[in-house]
Amino acid sequence: MLKIEIYTKKTCGYCIKAKQLLNKKGFIFKEISIDENTIKREEMIKRSGLKSVPQIFINDKHIGGCDDLFEFDRKKLRKFL
Repeated sequence: MLKIEIYTKKTCGYCIKAKQLLNKKGFIFKEISIDENTIKREEMIKRSGLKSVPQIFINDKHIGGCDDLFEFDRKKLRKFL
C-alpha cells in the first residue's frame, strides 16, 4: 500500500486538482493543511525545499506539485491500481 501525503491550502486550485486525481484513482492519502499552521508549513519546506503548494510525497519520496503528480500518474502510479 502506498503512503501518500499532500500538503495543501484550502483555496489552492492545484491542491484541489491533485486531490481529485488521487480520489478518482481510489488512493487513500493524508492531507496536511498548512492554512494557519506555521509548524506544518515549515515541515513542508524542510521536506521539499519549496514554499508552494501542493507538495506531494509518495512513500516519503518527494514527487513535487500538481503537474508532477499528473506526470507521475502517466508514468508510474497506474501500476499500483
